[in-house]
This record gives sequence, C-alpha cells and structure tokens, in this order.
Amino acid sequence: MRNHLCLFSLILTLLSLSHALTPSSPLHCDQHGCTILNSYGAWPDRASCHALNVTYPTTEQELRLAVAYANRNNLKVKVVTKFSHTIPKLACPSADNTLLISTEKYSSGIEIDAADLVVTADSGVPLRDLIDRVEENGFSLVAAPYWEGVTVAGLITTGAHGSSWWGNGGAVHDHVIGISIVVPASKSEGYAKILTLERHDPLLNAAKLSLGMLGAISKVKLSIEHRFKRRITYNFTDDANMEDGYMEHANKYEFADITWYPSKHTAVYRYDSRVPLNVSGDGVYDFIGFQPNSMLVSKSIRGIEKLQENGRDVNGKCLTATTTVSYKKLAGNGLKNNGLIFTGYPVVGYQGKMQTSGSCLYSTRFDTSCAWDPRIKGLFFYESTAIFPASTFGDFVRDVKKLRDLNPQNFCGLDIYNGFLIRFIKASNAYLGQPQDSVVIDFNYYRSEDPSTPRLNQDVLEEVEQMAFFKYGAKPHWAKNRNVAFLGVQNKYPKFKEFIAAKEQLDPQNIFSSKWSDDLVYGKQGEKVDGCALEGLCICTEDRHCSPQKGYFCRQGLVYKEARVCRHSSASIA
Repeated sequence: MRNHLCLFSLILTLLSLSHALTPSSPLHCDQHGCTILNSYGAWPDRASCHALNVTYPTTEQELRLAVAYANRNNLKVKVVTKFSHTIPKLACPSADNTLLISTEKYSSGIEIDAADLVVTADSGVPLRDLIDRVEENGFSLVAAPYWEGVTVAGLITTGAHGSSWWGNGGAVHDHVIGISIVVPASKSEGYAKILTLERHDPLLNAAKLSLGMLGAISKVKLSIEHRFKRRITYNFTDDANMEDGYMEHANKYEFADITWYPSKHTAVYRYDSRVPLNVSGDGVYDFIGFQPNSMLVSKSIRGIEKLQENGRDVNGKCLTATTTVSYKKLAGNGLKNNGLIFTGYPVVGYQGKMQTSGSCLYSTRFDTSCAWDPRIKGLFFYESTAIFPASTFGDFVRDVKKLRDLNPQNFCGLDIYNGFLIRFIKASNAYLGQPQDSVVIDFNYYRSEDPSTPRLNQDVLEEVEQMAFFKYGAKPHWAKNRNVAFLGVQNKYPKFKEFIAAKEQLDPQNIFSSKWSDDLVYGKQGEKVDGCALEGLCICTEDRHCSPQKGYFCRQGLVYKEARVCRHSSASIA
C-alpha cells in the first residue's frame, strides 16, 4: 500500500512539474500591485516594471470599457500579451498609476472570409492558433515570424517578420488590410471609442506598426492565400562572395535567408520556394533553438558557458561553436521530412508547418522547457537586430569580414548562438516600417546574470553593433536590441513625423505612452553611469563606463575607428 501511495505521489509531483514548466505569465500580481517582465526575466536596465492593477477583457466591448475606465480615472495604460517577448521596455509602465490590459483571454475570435481571402482575429489570438485555423480551412498566411510565441496584435505592433522580397514581403504588418483599435475619447463618447481603419485610411499606416503607443488594438484583418506547400534545402558552404550574392539569392527564392557563421567561414543558404500541392511531403520546420530542452541539459550548457566566460576560454568557445554548427548541419537545422526526423533534402511541407516554429511552448514532458526559461537558469542572452537598406548591406559584410579576419576566434561566442541570421523584408508603407527593400541581421550573444560582469570579447560585438547602427545607419527592430541601437532612431524614418501626428490625434493625452516610449520619440539619452556600456545602456566615452577594475577599458574600434567599445587589456591593468 505504501509503495502505491509513493508512486501516486510521484505521479502527482510530475504532473505538477509539467504544469509549472509551461510558459509562465509575464505578469505577477498581488495585493500591492503588479510586476511585469519579459520572457527572459530581465529588462535591459534590470529595473522592475510596476503597475497599479491588471484587467483581462474577453470581448471587444470589455476592452473598450477598460480603456474608458483608465481615461476617466487619469490612469496610464499598457497592453500586454500572453507571451511578452520584447527585449526593450515597450510594455513597461513608467509609473505605478498604470492599468495593465492583458489580451490573454481575448483570444478566441477568428473569422475567415473565403471569398475575399481575409482572416480577422482578436488581438490576443496566439499566432499558432491563427495559423492552424487558417490551414484547416484550406488557406495559408504568407508572412509570419520564425518564432510562434507571439499574439496577432503583438507581432504586427512590433514589426515582426519572416523573410521575403516577393509579393507583399516578409513583414506581417504589410499583409494587414484592416485594424480595429480602441482609443481614448471624450466624456460624451463614453471615454473610449473603437476606430475601424481600412485599406485607404492614412491612420492604418500608423496603426499597423504602432509600438502600442496609439491605442489598444482589438482586431486585426490579414490577407491570406489558398493553401500552399514549400520545398526547403540548406546549403552549408564557404562564405566567400556572400557580400556580392545576397541580392541574387533573395530574388531567386521566395523565402530565402542566410545564416552566417563568421568564425567558421561558413554561410548556410536557405533555398526555399513554393511547390504544387501534389508534390509529396509532410515536412515540418522545428527549429533546433526553439525545441524543448531538458532542464538538466539547459543548465549544463549554461554552466559550461559561464566557465568559459570566467576563464576567458576562447578555445573552449570555438570547440562549442564547431560542435553546434556540425550538429545543425547533421540535423537539417530542425527540418523533419515526416514530422519526426530529418532524412535528407529537400524537405517538402505545408506552409503552416514550414514557416513558424516553437515546439518548446507546447512540450508536455515534465523535465523540459524553452532553453531560456528564467525559472531554470538556462540560457541567458541578448539579441541585436539591425535593418539595412539592401544597397549598403554588402559593405557592412565586408567590414565585418575585416574585423573577423583579425582574429576569427573572437566570433566563436556568436556562432554558438546561431551566428548572423540574415533575412529580407520589402519596402513598406507603414510609417515605422522600412522605406526601402531591406536586409535584416539578427545575432544573439552571452549575457551575464550580473550586469557588472563584462563578456568575453564583448568589444568585437560592440564594434559590429555600432558599425551597423552608426556607420551604416541601420534601423533597430522595435522588439529587440539594447538601448544603444535606438539612439537617433527618430531621424532614420522619413515618415516619423507622420507617426507622431497620428499619435497626437489618437492619444492626445499620452495615455498609452511611457518613459521608454517618450525617450524614444524625443531622442532622450539616459545618464551615463559606471558600467553603463556593459549592457548597452550607453556607448562608453570613459573607462568607468566599462569595467576598469575587471580589465575592461573604453577603446576605439579595430576596423570602425569611430566606435567606442569595452575591450579587455591586461596591460592596462598592470
């Protein structure tokens, strides 16, 4: 009897652990108020974000009433989602007198208009739910980000994208044909009203990429196409001439991308195009980085990484990078021919299974989670994303190669985290979208739990970062990046003033604004304090902005001489 009770207790424990390891809510509330985090468990400045309370509307009318309540009571508003994956503080209130509106329970409405090829979804609908519903009815979303842990309104509000220069392009907001948005109103209008913005309304160009600064999006209307299939092959090859061939690659394949591992001199070209529905194949793209990981494995990998950082073990980093790239090549980078395993190229599958992934979100095993889940002390990293005019990207690659060639080992830490992911998005009519066809690079890199601890070879990635944003004038992805990437951003968009005019029209009392968004709009820079450059809160101009006590001093760049970076120097310590 005792053995049965012990077994029953163990099963209950495992079930409870399984429940505990589902993605946690970004919101934590008690009798004192609410705290909001992003999915990484820490904002760039490590400061907490607090709010007075949270409400969970379930209908469009309840959403309107929530905005009206805030307006009537002189409260600020921040709309938050189920996932909260932004790195910058888009969702962070600037004062405790803020009402958080969570769309987590406003997430069931999906209506498909088969005749007009349109789908309309509630703002809180998870992307995976939308994709599956559309596919079940014989249609496909053409554009979606690679990560599916986002909501419909969240992904368009932050400019989320896939990769394509074809058709309307890879940015999801460029497939938006209508939006319903709740904005503050006068007392006679009930303190809040719902605006319906259609194709030819100039305000749609502001609202479809709004950073949450205009109002609370209630419904999103997206164009869809008849269901289609894709065929994908990854070609691992030398990175020679990549700076001359990226445009040809993007023009040849509808869903092209390139992953560049600079320390390995390797470029991985994604050959990715549509095929007829009668081509056999039921493949899945289950990107390795988004697959569920054993908690023990995630902790172990992080432990090894910390040892390499603390011991300045560059050779260890490079060995890890070599192993990582080799495994991705062997495993097809997460492609699965039959939904289970990778058996070889090409991999053919339906659009709904080949564009977006995130199986770690839905794992039912008690001992697994997403590798970056802050509750298990797994991976902890930064992500920088720079968006270049297509014409200048080749010169940027040439400069990075010059920096790489000085010492390729300096880039091994980057290659552990997927190197540079290079994608393509088309020119947009959104005020905060890209004014010309563009190339996007994403790169992830180690981040310490202690904000005062420098990173191994951090000067190299700081130089790449500054080279991108200041020498080549790249624009930041709105949902990613450290603070330095947003310096001067208001001067990089030709229609930024039109966006501000729309903001003043829809939210004249700045109910949906915060300190972070105000600093962004008006170009205000934070105070430079000791160590501020270590986490990208400033660009160093003095040694104290780095960590001189740990051997990191403010120095000029090696290739981009105007850069100011935190570089380790034993001689300076002496």
